[in-house]
Amino acid sequence: MSERRPRAAWRRQPDPPADATPVEPAANDATRPAGRRSVVQGTLYRDGHRVSSPDSLAETFRQLRKYPDGMAWIGLHRPTEAELHSLAAEFDLHELAIEDALEAHQRPKLERYGDTLFVVLRAARYLDAQEEVDFGELHVFVGQDFVITVRHGAAPDLSAVRHRMEENPELLALGPEAVLYAILDAVVDGYAPVVAGVQNDIDEIETEVFGGDPAVSRRIYELSREMVEFQRATRPLVGMLHGLMAGFAKYGTDEELQRYLRDVADHVTHTSERVDGFRQALTEILTVNATLVTQQQNAEMRALAEAGFAQNEEIKKISSWAAILFAPTLVGTIYGMNFDTMPELNWTFGYPFAILLMAAVCTSLYFIFKRRDWL
Repeated sequence: MSERRPRAAWRRQPDPPADATPVEPAANDATRPAGRRSVVQGTLYRDGHRVSSPDSLAETFRQLRKYPDGMAWIGLHRPTEAELHSLAAEFDLHELAIEDALEAHQRPKLERYGDTLFVVLRAARYLDAQEEVDFGELHVFVGQDFVITVRHGAAPDLSAVRHRMEENPELLALGPEAVLYAILDAVVDGYAPVVAGVQNDIDEIETEVFGGDPAVSRRIYELSREMVEFQRATRPLVGMLHGLMAGFAKYGTDEELQRYLRDVADHVTHTSERVDGFRQALTEILTVNATLVTQQQNAEMRALAEAGFAQNEEIKKISSWAAILFAPTLVGTIYGMNFDTMPELNWTFGYPFAILLMAAVCTSLYFIFKRRDWL
């Protein structure tokens, strides 16, 4: 950050008259859902200590004008367009940054607009009950005497960050940069439970894969998609933090904050490497699962083919014996028609001949089927 200068030199909105009544710009905004409060907390600090906690944006602006050496920390949750535009007018925020903060769904990035730093972060938390990763989005405006956080989603919990900073007045007295680094640290530290939860999920998936669970493919696919989002949240942070570290000398960053930021950079680098490893592991697990499924399908098809072959063998045996038994039946049927003029009907050797004929046909069929391995 550059050296502090008077607010009048950079603030777009002039100071109101002393007797003017401050008005909350978005208090009557029709676009705000009933019962939802966008301003989570607005606090004014001087020398690392809380001075006041205004309950509206207008009061926060008035208090900051009253204490030109103070710092305002304004926390918003899904603010309305009117609220963001009132902040833009008061703190001279760039319209492109305001547009990003309104639309959300931005990739992590760091932009500098004059004296204001605009940072987009993707926070994450692990939901144990659903065994899935929930992502939130945080936009941070950092100026010479203000920090504005715009949160989209449940994560991160900035109240813990504010409480920790208030317990360390020496660090908070370093100004908006200290708040930014504390927020970065909170977001990066929030990745640790997610990494642990994902590692546990991968261990369970490996057990399910080798256990033959048919539903594991869907779980692998869903976790792979979450890792893509996780990678998009962590990978840009590495470059962002190195960019901030590159500006230490230019912006005269305090040495304590330099050490603080380097520690955050180490953590996010480690997390990014773990996430890359998770994606690679899930890809390999998916390949192994596909191989195991193919092997199982081949085994089932082989078993089905063997069962079909055994069935065909039985059918051949049954058919062979049926043919053998049909031969004497055919001979007996012919000689049992009882026609008077039938040849051999009154022949003395007719009966033995018929029996021999039946035996000969049956024996011939037996050897024929035996040669063809039907019996």
